[in-house]
Amino acid sequence: MNYDEILCQRIRDVRPSGIRRFFDILEEMKDAISLGIGEPDFITPWHIRDAGIYSLEKGYTKYTANAGMSELRREIASYLNRRFDLQYDFAKQIVVTVGGSEGIDLAMRCLLNPGDEVIVPVPSFVCYGPLASMAGGTPVYLELKAANEFRLTPEELKSVITPRTKVLVLPFPCNPTGGTMDRTDLEAIAEVLRETNIMVVSDEIYAELTYGRKHVSIANIPGMYERTIVVNGFSKSHAMTGWRMGYVCGPQEVIAQMLKLHQFGIMSAPTVSQYAAVEAMRNGDADIEKMRDEYDGRRRYLVEGLRRIGLPCFEPKGAFYVFPDIRGTGLSSDEFCERFLMEEKVAVISGSAFGAGGEGFVRCCYATSMKDLSEALTRLDNFLTNLKKKQARES
Repeated sequence: MNYDEILCQRIRDVRPSGIRRFFDILEEMKDAISLGIGEPDFITPWHIRDAGIYSLEKGYTKYTANAGMSELRREIASYLNRRFDLQYDFAKQIVVTVGGSEGIDLAMRCLLNPGDEVIVPVPSFVCYGPLASMAGGTPVYLELKAANEFRLTPEELKSVITPRTKVLVLPFPCNPTGGTMDRTDLEAIAEVLRETNIMVVSDEIYAELTYGRKHVSIANIPGMYERTIVVNGFSKSHAMTGWRMGYVCGPQEVIAQMLKLHQFGIMSAPTVSQYAAVEAMRNGDADIEKMRDEYDGRRRYLVEGLRRIGLPCFEPKGAFYVFPDIRGTGLSSDEFCERFLMEEKVAVISGSAFGAGGEGFVRCCYATSMKDLSEALTRLDNFLTNLKKKQARES
């Protein structure tokens, strides 16, 4: 068989995620500390797990409606109204997906025709560009600046819009930078978009993890509701990564097409996870606050520690990552991560894995214990001290 001829060229041209290779090395190490995995270290709260268990005990194991259980969609609509002042019709504007990633994939495949351009601000989560490419679109990577705390500015946006631009991805709060966009920032972006036909895919999976300010969706900005697909889920806010529960909300005309694709490709999200998600939406607000407060303490501790040992780092206002600047070490991001892992057994992720603008930075995830954060900082201090000594000897 000639697989070069058989396989889809669009899929072959997409490079694998640059994150995974660090985890492959980490699996072989004992006594290693990982600040790499973007996953809550909290266990799903018991009352949510109990709801899933109860659904199994009662034999609720059949398919649900394609869009998800109506009870769950009602609760999602209530939650979005309560937490973010977003109003969606549960019956016509919400689809429950297998994680937020499926929602992004559905949006790309339903919006893009061959050659349509998707503006992807970077550094950002690794899936946007590849999913755009696999849907037949053309990702246009827009490099954000550390001097702006990795916010998207209207001037930057204007510079890359062309007649073929179909979609703007808004990845805020941002993985890997922790950057956020406040209402003023979003109003400036909305002003650029209003006279265009550009749709927005707003990935708000970290919406509940903001510090010192409440998250604002671009769908809240006048004129943006009808052109925005909001992607969200339960993984980060409710520590439910393995349950694979997400959802998309948007204009009825777009959601109808996304539901069609979801029907044929997925059928429905896992039933037991949907019952757990109902409980998360209905009674999980206190869990969100408790976990966010814990993350906030870790965030401040890690930023202070990084600055103390000589790595510049702006204060992230969202998600659970810090993005320190390692350019002063003279190492590339990949070199820094590989040497730090091999010499001190601490895993962080190369900023270059998240696109242009990430080189010279590394991502550190603080969804881990204070004990591990403290030990990781001690090992990092030791790594930097030894690196300076070696560089001095070689100069």
